Amino acid sequence: MLEFLIRALLGGLGVAAVAGPLGAFVVWRRMAYFGDTLAHSALLGVALGFLFNINLNLAIVVLCVGLAAALVTLQKKHIIATDTLLGILAHSALSLGLVAVSFLDNIRIDLMAYLFGDLLAVSQTDLYWIYGGGFAVLTLLVAFWKPLLAVTVNEELAKVEGYPVEAIRLLMMLLVALVIAVAMKIVGVLLITSLMIIPAATARKLSNTPVQMAAISSVIGCLAVCGGVWSSYHWDTPTGPSVVVCAALLFLIAYTSPLKRRTA
Repeated sequence: MLEFLIRALLGGLGVAAVAGPLGAFVVWRRMAYFGDTLAHSALLGVALGFLFNINLNLAIVVLCVGLAAALVTLQKKHIIATDTLLGILAHSALSLGLVAVSFLDNIRIDLMAYLFGDLLAVSQTDLYWIYGGGFAVLTLLVAFWKPLLAVTVNEELAKVEGYPVEAIRLLMMLLVALVIAVAMKIVGVLLITSLMIIPAATARKLSNTPVQMAAISSVIGCLAVCGGVWSSYHWDTPTGPSVVVCAALLFLIAYTSPLKRRTA
């Protein structure tokens, strides 16, 4: 019993550590709806992974990156408003994934685990994916921190300074896709973006600089994971949603406390 709890805790902490800094950029760039769109498409990636007998995490990453590239292309054409486009793609991808899963007669899939996560079922292989993918995301974030921050603050000014804005934007989408792939087992398709957004939004209250906000986001995410795993073990609640509830409670505590509001 202790072994699977340790794996669950390690998996959750690994995801929270990388989702925090990336979530700061998602909050700054107001990309929450974009993250939801990629997250909803993850279920279609699961179905395609089973259909073609390939690694599920790899299938999710490929599908999310492809969808992100398609979004960028469609946004350039200005065919339809961005929020409308995201709404169409998000719910269409989720519905298509559910339909595709229903055709996999010879394979039994626990949809609840993919929709809401199954943290207590994290395996050793899942940990390799989580920490390998997390290390890659953090490495890229550190390496491209300055251009990512410049593009986030002002894209026009970033172009003047010589930063490849389009490439940086695609990199940001790639990082979101990677985090979604490794986090799906933790909180599920429907709750992935909450693990990025809520800790980052909470950290915004407690930080003075972008670096502080990114670091505090990771800490808050890790606290939420610890609280979620503890409450799940003691009260037999679903682990993924419990993590999100703990993150939401930390958000409420931060924003209802008498501390002076700070900005990042």
